[in-house]
Amino acid sequence: MSDGAEAGDRFGFSLSAYDMNRDGCGDLAVGIPYEDVGTTEDAGLVHLFYGSPAGLGMGAVDDRGLRQGADGWVGEHLEAGDLFGYSVATTTSSTDVDYLVMGSPGEDGTNMPDIGMVVAVYGRDYTVARFTQDSPGIWENAEPHDRFGYSLAAAGNWFTVGIPGESMDQRKGAGAISVFKASINTNGIPDPAWGWGQVRVGQGDSAAEAGDAYGTSVAMAACCPRTGRPPVLDDALIAVGAPGEDVGAVPDAGTVQVAQVTSGGGVTWHSWITQDSPDVAGAAEAGDRFGQSLVVTNQEPQVQPTAKTTFLAVGAPGEDAGEDVGAPATDVGGIALMPLIGPPGTGDVWLEAGAGVPAAPTDHLLTGLNLFATRSAVYLGLPHAPATDRAVHHYPWTTSKGGPFSTSPSQSWRPGEGGLPLEGTAFGATIQ
Repeated sequence: MSDGAEAGDRFGFSLSAYDMNRDGCGDLAVGIPYEDVGTTEDAGLVHLFYGSPAGLGMGAVDDRGLRQGADGWVGEHLEAGDLFGYSVATTTSSTDVDYLVMGSPGEDGTNMPDIGMVVAVYGRDYTVARFTQDSPGIWENAEPHDRFGYSLAAAGNWFTVGIPGESMDQRKGAGAISVFKASINTNGIPDPAWGWGQVRVGQGDSAAEAGDAYGTSVAMAACCPRTGRPPVLDDALIAVGAPGEDVGAVPDAGTVQVAQVTSGGGVTWHSWITQDSPDVAGAAEAGDRFGQSLVVTNQEPQVQPTAKTTFLAVGAPGEDAGEDVGAPATDVGGIALMPLIGPPGTGDVWLEAGAGVPAAPTDHLLTGLNLFATRSAVYLGLPHAPATDRAVHHYPWTTSKGGPFSTSPSQSWRPGEGGLPLEGTAFGATIQ
């Protein structure tokens, strides 16, 4: 290991799996954003574990730590509170080069705290590219507390950077995102393709408001192959969460926007989703924070995306629940499963404790805060549950193409069962 375990490191806060050294075995990038580097508190670290036929870290290739500092791999701008590794994502460029991108939302600029930074490590020689919003060609400028890199998502030859603290037209914390191609331009950084906040989205409630936190969560799925052999997935579907969005007069109800970025850098707006959208289960309520987390999938990326092949899960950890079972509780949370393309209320499902989620409604359960998705299923972690309900649940996206969505888990994992260790009070906090 590149450092030792210390209280509060948050080892595994972020995760992303890929084959960094192209040996046919999966490797794992692990974010440890609260790691102290030397005496520098919460500077952060990303650790790479290399896979082998015997398992992670069991082969001939030594694992490796990526950190800032004079003896690090990603530059010498080491500061307390950088939170390097708060977010990580991996993808492959159109020229078949592997990319690992890592967020450091606490990075300071000159006389500006928490502007944020992203570092890309690409290729088998671990070439490093560092960039902020003040790097050439990136939309908007770095400002205090923007937190560029708070969230990251990648798919195909694209990746998206969430900037939930971005101020839009003097509205602090309105939020924004920036989209990049997984390629290096003449400025030595990934090529900026597009950036937007709610003043540019062109649909829904396009009036950015203070505290919307657009970009708190981002998720992507590759789509739309270009003709040729082999086919290249040129476009990407992007979902963006703004959990602080007020829906009408309802504060912090939250929203999600879905868009599609094309190979030429254009954008198609698909949907603007709240719990008050037509036929969507539930209702927008104060503090729901719908969109605090989200995941997407495209089950058939080699064809044009439809409501039968692309799906979205949205977490609303601030949802109050339990009234129906006589046990009302605050911040129980829940998740919505719905089509990613087309009307979101078509066949959507709402899951919460006692109704699809095997747990008792309890205060601060925060269901939906911890999500992961594959093409076949969505995984829900309950790290904040009482010990008896702590688990990771597996929900198949559909029982048949296009629906209906699953209303109960088909498999569950719990501490102390099936060879899993009994220890670990945050079981399910991060899933990969």
